Amino acid sequence: MEARVNAFEIDVIAKVIKRLGAVGQILDQSTLPKRTQELVKLRASQINGCGFCTDMHAKDAVAGGEDWVRLNLVAAWREATVFTEPERAALALAEEGTRIADAQTGVSDEVWEQVRKHYDDEQIGALISVIAVINAYNRFNVIAQTPAGSYQPGMFG
Repeated sequence: MEARVNAFEIDVIAKVIKRLGAVGQILDQSTLPKRTQELVKLRASQINGCGFCTDMHAKDAVAGGEDWVRLNLVAAWREATVFTEPERAALALAEEGTRIADAQTGVSDEVWEQVRKHYDDEQIGALISVIAVINAYNRFNVIAQTPAGSYQPGMFG
């Protein structure tokens, strides 16, 4: 598979991605656990069918100490016993925040209550931002048909 465009060769896309990368640095400094951030990025990428981001965030999670068993179960997190209650709340928010067009109300009150139960305002701000940013990256890569499989942890940073 070959990408439709090389995002790094198109000035406007390269500038936008650079700024999204700066946002990512802010999120890396937040108190929202890195493992939770990677689980959320992975789940949104799976939902959006973004192979490049699915590959990237699975590999980044492993490089950060995450277990492959948990990563393999992200798509079936509701039935899996390997996730904490806070992680379940974050994954539910990631799903509803990614699939907002599928529900008339967007994010449900039930999911929001679970998120509020487990995270403080700063962490919720980071969680919302992680979901928004990964959805933007997913759209870039799905539209451009960026091939998956060659990502190496740290290659962009």
